[in-house]
Amino acid sequence: MLNALVEQIIPTDEWPGGKDAGVTNFIDQQLSGPYSRYIEDYKKGLTAIQETSKAKFQKRFEELSWNEQTRFLHTMEGGKMEVAQWKDGFDWKFFQLLRNHTMQGYYGSPRHGGNKNNISYKMMKLDYPVIIGQNRYKL
Repeated sequence: MLNALVEQIIPTDEWPGGKDAGVTNFIDQQLSGPYSRYIEDYKKGLTAIQETSKAKFQKRFEELSWNEQTRFLHTMEGGKMEVAQWKDGFDWKFFQLLRNHTMQGYYGSPRHGGNKNNISYKMMKLDYPVIIGQNRYKL
């Protein structure tokens, strides 16, 4: 399901989207490390997405059509989910978290598990950023 979500946030066009850029891998890796504080939010959010999708469409989220997925996420982003799992604004809060992590995985350094084959750097016509480390710039 996470592949379908990241693909909705950064869809494939003439460039690979979130799924093919390894954003799901990025999120998985980060949840095992620096983003471990978000594990419960992801468990709650992904479960709520599936339960809401099944209740509303009788299908899992990833089985919905592209347009149904898009409308679902627009409703989430707008904080308009009317189901108990989304109370207290959790719908838009989880959408924001998911969107932010998707963007980080797509546009960040491949060394963190996303941006497979430097795809976003190529798309933006950027050279692969060199890690300077302790080198000092001369003025």
